[in-house]
Amino acid sequence: MKFLPKWRLRKPSEDTETVYVSEKFGVRSLHIGSDTVQSAMRLARPNDLELSYTRSMMACLLFQPDPRNVLMIGLGGGSVAKYLYHQLPEAKVRVLELDPQVVAIARQCFLVPPDDARFQIIVGDGAEYMARHEARADLIMVDGYDAESHVEALATREFYNHCRARLGAGGVLVVNLWGGDRQFNEVLKRIEAVFPDGTLCLPARKPGNVIAFGFRDPPGSLAWADLESRAAELEARHGLEFPQFVAGLAAMNRNDAAHLYP
Repeated sequence: MKFLPKWRLRKPSEDTETVYVSEKFGVRSLHIGSDTVQSAMRLARPNDLELSYTRSMMACLLFQPDPRNVLMIGLGGGSVAKYLYHQLPEAKVRVLELDPQVVAIARQCFLVPPDDARFQIIVGDGAEYMARHEARADLIMVDGYDAESHVEALATREFYNHCRARLGAGGVLVVNLWGGDRQFNEVLKRIEAVFPDGTLCLPARKPGNVIAFGFRDPPGSLAWADLESRAAELEARHGLEFPQFVAGLAAMNRNDAAHLYP
C-alpha cells in the first residue's frame, strides 16, 4: 500500500462547492463545501469504518444478514462501499454518485476499488435512477448530503416510494439522517408513511446522526434475545459493535422487556 507522503487538498475559501480533503493524526477526511467531515479513512486501516455513523448504518445486517444486491445513493469517500465490497464477498454493490469529482477523489485518495463484476460506480442522479430503473436490491443505502443539509430530491415521499418498489422480499432501506436538520421529523414521517410494515431508528454513538431503517415486509418478531444472538454472531464475523447497536435501538423505538417493535 502506498500513499503520497505530503499530499494535501485544501478548500479555497471563496468556493462553497469545492470537494477537498484534509489529513490529521493518520486520518484522511473528505469535505464537500464546508469543514464538516463527510467521510474518513484511517490510513493504517483503509477498509475499516472510521466514523460511528457509517458503522451504525451496518446495523442493517441485523435484519438482512446476507444481502446479494446492494444499491447505494451517495459515495462520499466510499468507506461504506469499500466495507461492503470486502466484507460481503457474495454481494454486488452499485453506487450512484452525482459528482464526478467525488468519484475521482474517492478513487485517487480513499482506495475505492475500480469497477468489476461485483462493484460499480454510476455517475448520475440517484433520484432519477431510482425512478427509471427496475433493478432489484436487498439493501438500499442512502447518504445524500451536500454542504448544508440532506439533498431534497433524496428525501421526498416520491423518492422513498421508488426505493420501496426496488426492494426485493425482505429488503431494507437504510437512510443516514442528521438529527439537527430542521426537516428531520418531516423526513422521518415520510419514511414511516412509505414503509408501513415497519421502521426503526438508531442514534449513532457520536451524537447527531440517526440511521433510519425501513422494512419492505414485516420483519417478524424482534425479540431482544434473538437480536442479541444475531449481534454476537455478526460481531464475530465483521468486527463491529453490533451488541451496542442492539442496545441503541431501545432509545428511539417502542419496546418492552422482551421485544423491539418496528
